[in-house]
Amino acid sequence: MESLEVRPSPFWQDRPTLVTGATGLLGQWLVKRLVAEGAAVVCLVRDWAPHSDLVRTGMIERVQVVRGDVRDQALMERVLGEYEADTVFHLAAQTIVGVANANPVSTFETNVGGTWSILEACRRSPRVKHVVLASSDKAYGSHETLPYDEAAPLRGRYPYDVSKSCADLIAQSYAASFGLPIAVTRCGNFFGGGDLNWSRIVPGTIRSILRGRAPVIRSDGKLVRDYLYVEDGAAAYMLLAEQLARQPELRGEAFNFSYEKEMTVLDIVRLVLRLMDSPLQPEIRNEASNEIPRQYLSAAKARHLLEWSPLCRLEDGMRMTIHWYREFLAHD
Repeated sequence: MESLEVRPSPFWQDRPTLVTGATGLLGQWLVKRLVAEGAAVVCLVRDWAPHSDLVRTGMIERVQVVRGDVRDQALMERVLGEYEADTVFHLAAQTIVGVANANPVSTFETNVGGTWSILEACRRSPRVKHVVLASSDKAYGSHETLPYDEAAPLRGRYPYDVSKSCADLIAQSYAASFGLPIAVTRCGNFFGGGDLNWSRIVPGTIRSILRGRAPVIRSDGKLVRDYLYVEDGAAAYMLLAEQLARQPELRGEAFNFSYEKEMTVLDIVRLVLRLMDSPLQPEIRNEASNEIPRQYLSAAKARHLLEWSPLCRLEDGMRMTIHWYREFLAHD
C-alpha cells in the first residue's frame, strides 16, 4: 500500500524537467513518479530538508539538485539554459495559511514574486515547451455558488488566498500576452505520506492518534474543504503537461482536480479515527481565523478535456496515508 500503480507514459522518457518546490508534499511525490517514468529531473531546492521523503529515501541522489530561491530570476534563467529544461512544474510556494497570516510579506514575495520570476525565465528560454503552475482552490476566494468551476472569478481576500489569486492571474497573463505554453492546476487540500507540517489536519490527526492523544481541530470543525490524495495530484499534474503538449489550445487554461466530495474538517478527522480504529475524540479549539467557510470543486472540465479520472477513492488514499505515517513514526 505504499504507492499507486500507474501505467508509464513514453512521453517522459529522458525529458529534461524542472521541478520547483521539489521537497514539498506534492513535489516529492511528483519527482518520484517522474523519475520512475524516466524523466531527467532537475530539482530547485531553497532550504535543505533532511526529513523530506525525497532526501530520506535517497531519491535526491537520482536527480540533479540546484540550491537557490525561485525569486532569483537570473538563477532561473541559468538553470533552464544549462539543463535545457523542456518541461517546468512550478510548485514552490509558502503553503501554510497560518504562516501567511503571520508573515504576509514573505508569502507574497515567494508566491507572487517567485511566480513572475520563473515565468519570465521560461518566457526568455527558447527550450521550454510546457509549464504547469500550481494554483489552488483558495485562489477563488469565497463564493456562494458551489461547487466552484473554472469560470468562477478569482477573488482571494486573505493573504494566502490573495497570493494564489495573483500567481494564477500572472500565469494567465503570460499565456495571453506572450503565448507562454502554460496551464494552471487548482486543487484542494493535498494529503498523503511525507507531509511533516503537523499543523495540517491529516498528518496532525494521525500523529496524535498514534501517540495516544486527542486530535486537535483549530477551527470549529465545520469548515468545508476539498481533499485530494497527493499521488492522484502528482499523476494529474503529469497528465496535464502531456495534454498541453498534445493540445496547444489548452495554453492559458486552468483545471480543477477533485474527488468532488465535500467534507468538513470534522468529517476528515472522524474518517481517520474510524480507519485507525481509535476511540479518541477530537478537541475542537475554534481558534482559526482568515479561513474560507466552504470550498469544494467541480472536476468536470478535467474529465472532459483531459480525460482525467482519479486513481483511487479518498478513503483508499487515506488508508495509504495512515500506513505511511505508521511506518515513518515507528522508525523516527
